[in-house]
Amino acid sequence: MTTTHAFTQAELDYLAGQRLGRLATASPGGALQNSPTGFRYNPGTGTIDIYGRALGATKKFRNIRTNGRVAFVVDDLASTDPWRVRGVEVRGTAEALEDQDPPAPYLSREVIRIRPERIISWGVDPEQEGMRGRDV
Repeated sequence: MTTTHAFTQAELDYLAGQRLGRLATASPGGALQNSPTGFRYNPGTGTIDIYGRALGATKKFRNIRTNGRVAFVVDDLASTDPWRVRGVEVRGTAEALEDQDPPAPYLSREVIRIRPERIISWGVDPEQEGMRGRDV
């Protein structure tokens, strides 16, 4: 199992082929929010970066400013016959950054940067049976 930063190559290959994930954050009062969002793997930092058109105005951005604990899941249903699910879950800390260069001109200058502390994956590596988690 080869790794690049915290992710295996199979996990990186899977993430590169996906466009949408779900980011779970917690408000200062503890209320949970789960938001669908686009994402990019940042090879320079080994992080998952989330951008948006007006990301700085969102509840998830405000939540991360006060509580940086997050979970981010990317998954899909590869086949229904046979039943085959696959995905990657990243648990860790996130930063709400401002004045960042966006990867596209229509995106705002804010980014949520997720630093993995635990990665759980399933169905993305043909050499891996079942679900496997590891601390990074």
